[in-house]
Amino acid sequence: MINVTLPDGSQRQYEDGASPADVAESISKSLAKAALAAKVNGELYDLNRPLEGDAEVAIVTARDEEGLELIRHDAAHVLAQAVQELYPDTQVTIGPVIDDGFYYDFAREEPFSTEDFERIEKKMEEIVDKDYPIIREVWSKDDAIETFKKIGEDYKAQIIDDIIPPGEPITVYKQGDWFDLCRGPHLPSTGKLPKAFKLMKLAGAYWRGDHRNEMLQRMYGTAWANEKDLKAHLLRLEEAEKRDHRKLGQQLDLFHFQQEAQGSVFWHPNGYMIWRQLEAYIRRQQDEDGYVEVKTPQLLDSVFWQRSGHWDKFRENMFIVPDEIPSTDDDAPVLSGEAELMALKPMNCPAHVQIFKHDQRSYRDLPIRMAEFGCCHRNEAHGALHGLMRVRQMTQDDAHIFCREDQIADETLRFLKLFERVYNDFGLSEISYKLATRPEVRGGTDENWDRAEKALADALTEAGLEFEYAEGEGAFYGPKLEFHLTDAIGRTWQCGTFQLDYVLPERLDAEYTGSDGAKHRPVMLHRAVFGTFERFMGILIENYAGAFPMWLAPVQVIVATITSDADGYAEKAAQRLRKAGLRVEVDTRNEKINYKVREHSLQKVPVIAVVGQREAEEGTLALRRFGSKGQEILGLEETAEKLSDEATAPDLKRAKA
Repeated sequence: MINVTLPDGSQRQYEDGASPADVAESISKSLAKAALAAKVNGELYDLNRPLEGDAEVAIVTARDEEGLELIRHDAAHVLAQAVQELYPDTQVTIGPVIDDGFYYDFAREEPFSTEDFERIEKKMEEIVDKDYPIIREVWSKDDAIETFKKIGEDYKAQIIDDIIPPGEPITVYKQGDWFDLCRGPHLPSTGKLPKAFKLMKLAGAYWRGDHRNEMLQRMYGTAWANEKDLKAHLLRLEEAEKRDHRKLGQQLDLFHFQQEAQGSVFWHPNGYMIWRQLEAYIRRQQDEDGYVEVKTPQLLDSVFWQRSGHWDKFRENMFIVPDEIPSTDDDAPVLSGEAELMALKPMNCPAHVQIFKHDQRSYRDLPIRMAEFGCCHRNEAHGALHGLMRVRQMTQDDAHIFCREDQIADETLRFLKLFERVYNDFGLSEISYKLATRPEVRGGTDENWDRAEKALADALTEAGLEFEYAEGEGAFYGPKLEFHLTDAIGRTWQCGTFQLDYVLPERLDAEYTGSDGAKHRPVMLHRAVFGTFERFMGILIENYAGAFPMWLAPVQVIVATITSDADGYAEKAAQRLRKAGLRVEVDTRNEKINYKVREHSLQKVPVIAVVGQREAEEGTLALRRFGSKGQEILGLEETAEKLSDEATAPDLKRAKA
């Protein structure tokens, strides 16, 4: 007999050879119907795979994260079967699960088209309807290679030959006459796959990711537990498409990219005005919180990066620059013997240590909170670049806090309050917190790690913030806090950072004089609130769908005339509003007012002040708010006062209160 322990701690006995399916059936018919797989001693098992002895068993359904992953895995297999039934000249390669779906790479001479998707999806549904049992088989390596070569699947044979050690068996899953190399597990049958899948797009992909290999055709799809979840996902994608910061950046004339400056942003006046507001805002927060602002070089000798450890671990992502000096004769420039290589800084931390070291520091000087809007460069691969979200040139709202060991908790708490206040001001209040703890390979002593992790956890608790541990995901030099924010359409972003570092002060020989008169190493806290201006701007554009709150909007008010008789008054009104601190433009074009309103509404201007002859005579403005069909008639002075208050940054409003 086999003893099975269920998640609630209860135990049941089953005959030898019983499977998780038998366990599910014995609990309830509804569970047996919903079951997709099982976790056996923490490992995912096929539902019909016999248990090998006493075990802890948990039944997996579509409601579980593992269940959804199985659905997507099986959808990839059903896709591959459908493609090969429709297009027999196609070879299959790999088909993994990815976020929200799956893909499969196909080798076929004739290119696929998105017009093929409807036909392929119909065939997938037919395979689901046929409810083929999905059967796990164990083959020898040699038999598998021979079988796949025999049916013309050269890529599969190559995978087996390259990654499976000699003598090690492999698993193959069959559904009908179709089969594929796979570790599994899978659903019990194709009929268990919900018809909540959709093919999304095509892309090219090199075999094994190597540009020297053949180009394959990658077909992406999404799969969900039910039709409702699929529709919700497609709606989110549609909404995300509308909010795409790259499209809005062009529509609102904020920025552009071009081939000659890969991964670097050309900021237009409108976009840079938003940047300026962000910079002024975060500078005020830092000034209020006791930071000193510095500016450090972009180009530094490689010796700094060698000492810091970045040269060995990060060099491939750095832009290396030869240090050339003119020779004394007419020959070409030669490399300097003193500094043969330099690098554009990918981060600011080693430079900040140099400022810390420039003076004698005492324990009484600490903490020193050193901030910089530092321009950094990272040599990201062209294919990884993605609008403002992934760039090569970036500006960080970076800071480093040099403190004593006993100051870690207070400085962490101080930063958490700053972070929460800033994100609330931007309406980004849905944030989850994680504490990433020591990895297996790390610097420093266990005693230091114990104190550091406890200090960060205590600060989170004191701040009243719920958090999760991310075990083993800390940095080499110390634990770190991760901030995950959810935007207006439910997407999650990791923004800002707070990292505790014992290693860099040691490597770069930073020290202070303690109360005992001896030299000590400071603790270095790396922190950023926005992260990078570029990425934060991209997140804001998409979160607001381009309709910025008034204090951030590049143009806050448009004064638009109905007739040319009101041109003079429009200019007078604009001057008064500008005097009140508002960013105002005037539209006196010879166009109908409805055309002007529609055009400026597309630019998402917060307020359009319409003026005609009557408004000019009465000294009023007809205010139309973005997103509202109504209008409000106010006097010019009242408008200036009201809109000036609305356009005040949230931190400045707090200061006035």
